[in-house]
Amino acid sequence: MSYLFTPEETAFRADVRAFVQANLPEDIRDAQLGGRLVNREQLTRWTRILHARGWAAYTWPQAHGGPGFSPVQRHIFEDECAQAGAPELLPFGLKMVAPVLMAFGNAWQKQHFLPRIADLSDWWCQGYSEPGAGSDLAGLRTRAELDGEHYIVNGQKTWTTLAQDADWMFCLVRTENTARKQEGISFLLIDLRSPGVTIRPIITIDGAHEVNEVWFQDVRVPACNLVGEPGKGWTYAKYLLVHERLNFGGMGFCKREIARLKRMAAKVMRGGRPALENPLIRNRLAVLEMRLASIDMTNLRVLRAAERGESDDRHAPYLKIISSELQQDIAELQSRILGQQAAILRQDGNQLREEALAALTYCNLRKTTIYAGSNEIQRNIAARQLLG
Repeated sequence: MSYLFTPEETAFRADVRAFVQANLPEDIRDAQLGGRLVNREQLTRWTRILHARGWAAYTWPQAHGGPGFSPVQRHIFEDECAQAGAPELLPFGLKMVAPVLMAFGNAWQKQHFLPRIADLSDWWCQGYSEPGAGSDLAGLRTRAELDGEHYIVNGQKTWTTLAQDADWMFCLVRTENTARKQEGISFLLIDLRSPGVTIRPIITIDGAHEVNEVWFQDVRVPACNLVGEPGKGWTYAKYLLVHERLNFGGMGFCKREIARLKRMAAKVMRGGRPALENPLIRNRLAVLEMRLASIDMTNLRVLRAAERGESDDRHAPYLKIISSELQQDIAELQSRILGQQAAILRQDGNQLREEALAALTYCNLRKTTIYAGSNEIQRNIAARQLLG
């Protein structure tokens, strides 16, 4: 696909590649390329290395402290970082709440929060899903009642990713009862260190602590932490979800995992021969690579349209569907190639072997077709928006 990029974009890719190779810490690269999750300290360290270069807030315009990359430059940046073994930057601040603040926040909120998001002084998490309010997000029941200069928040959020590390949550709360459930919802910024906040871990099938329950009991939140107008939270939530679903467009992760798949297939023996020589495995691998190329092309076509000022949010559900399912299918083939080896949680020192990590990754990625709006719901949205 190199011929699809301008000489300036090709030079930019070389610049990003050289910077990442020279500055990405070895322990972080080894963790990512070995299939392990990075911790808070590692992600903060890498974010601040990029921040010193002016690239941490790479999706932001210059007016808000970003480098002002074009849509295609952002794509190139993500692609090169992922393939080199750099971790994804924390999306909840950079790609989710920040665009909402830029579009709907007041001057104080922008001045206070955006610089702290850019250098990861504040970690953010997303307070949307609740028991009984997942895909039917408008059914949320967490309440916020105005009491003088504070909102009093009571309720529960669940499946809250990385809440155990977060300082702040952007949260959808019900501030009034209305006939139409999408109305009466507000967008509130909550300091998770506030009295009355309880975070309880949910250990997932892969043994990881990534998601949580978050409980609010009479939590006092300053009214100045309300974003935009009361009762307009559903509008802001839809705006944010488009940004979240478009995050699936980056294929650097899939390229890195296909490269890992090839390494596995070359060394795992089946019938006295490397699994990579099995024609069925080679066929499945070729199909994955063709799907990856087609998604990459589709994503680039959307980005080129955005550069021409023809940004079309209707593609967000479609990109989310095809990208999330590709992630799952790559992980599935990794586990199938490894066979029984993927089920043995052997360790080298304190680290799980790559074979075990592949199985755990397979389990973890079952979530990708559920979060940010389940793929069943996204198919309905895509059918209406793209097919009429």
